[in-house]
Amino acid sequence: MTFLWPQFLWLLLALPLLVGVYLWLLRRRKVVVLRYANLSIVKEALGKGPGLRRHIPPALFLLALAAMLVASARPFAVVTLPLQQETIILAMDVSGSMRATDVKPNRLVASQAAAKAFLAELPRNVRVGIVAFAGTAQVVQPPTLSREDLVAAIDKFQMQRATAIGSAIVISLAELFPDQGIDLDTVARASGRPRAMAIDAAPKKPQKEFTPVAPGSYNSAAIILLTDGQRTTGVDTLEAAKMAADRGVRVYTVGIGTVDGETIGFEGWSMRVRLDEETLKKVALQTQGEYFYAGTAENLKAVYEKLSSRMTVEKKETEVSGLLALVAAVLALLSAGLSLLWFQRVL
Repeated sequence: MTFLWPQFLWLLLALPLLVGVYLWLLRRRKVVVLRYANLSIVKEALGKGPGLRRHIPPALFLLALAAMLVASARPFAVVTLPLQQETIILAMDVSGSMRATDVKPNRLVASQAAAKAFLAELPRNVRVGIVAFAGTAQVVQPPTLSREDLVAAIDKFQMQRATAIGSAIVISLAELFPDQGIDLDTVARASGRPRAMAIDAAPKKPQKEFTPVAPGSYNSAAIILLTDGQRTTGVDTLEAAKMAADRGVRVYTVGIGTVDGETIGFEGWSMRVRLDEETLKKVALQTQGEYFYAGTAENLKAVYEKLSSRMTVEKKETEVSGLLALVAAVLALLSAGLSLLWFQRVL
């Protein structure tokens, strides 16, 4: 626990003084009682004393004062809070390598099933958009609250050649920040990539200047990137990751398939597809996200379950002075209530 105004903690030194005053008052009360000539008559008149109960209300009041003094120092603690993310972009690989069967029944079907399960676990107030990418990247479903529309978009995936991972990140950012004028053609030309490999169906807007923020500091949106291979075309993956980091957007990367890869054939051609874990880990690290490996269909479902929980809560350093003030108020009321109940007076 840390404190914004730690100098106020010096006030806690007054608590031992209050304890001393309380003990002095008890001794003074005994002296007054002893002034009676016949102590047995006084005891008989008073009956059985309150015993330990008489110390409980003052002790509770002392704890209330301690809580109020600590609250005045404005303490901060790491607590688990509901995540503020309102929009999630699922960027899903639909390249030809997703037909590989090392993840049963194949990578694409397994990723579709896991994505649907992920959507079912998310709170209904979280908007989700879907970007599909292969040789090109495009928004197949703008962010929406309709889980039915999202499932329908996932079911319509069609596999294509090549893998443009970086382009998928750029398109996702353009969807999250429509007012920034992020244009995939412009980004592709700036990185020296052919314009034909960048497709953006939205009208082009002039790209606006912006001030970079701390990576991971934008809590209103996140990108989940699922892919099974290496980038073969489009914007450089790490350049796109830097764009996301500069905007504070976390990119959670999910690698599906096997690191050793598999040889697949399609329409007369064959190739060996491998999972580029190193790049995906760098993307997650650069954007303050996290990398997950999903080597099997079961692992993939488990990954999405973890992501679902991370999309709903987060651990964050938060000021807890309000909570301590509430505890102090409850203790003070309890102290006064018990004192009235037992002794018909407040303390």
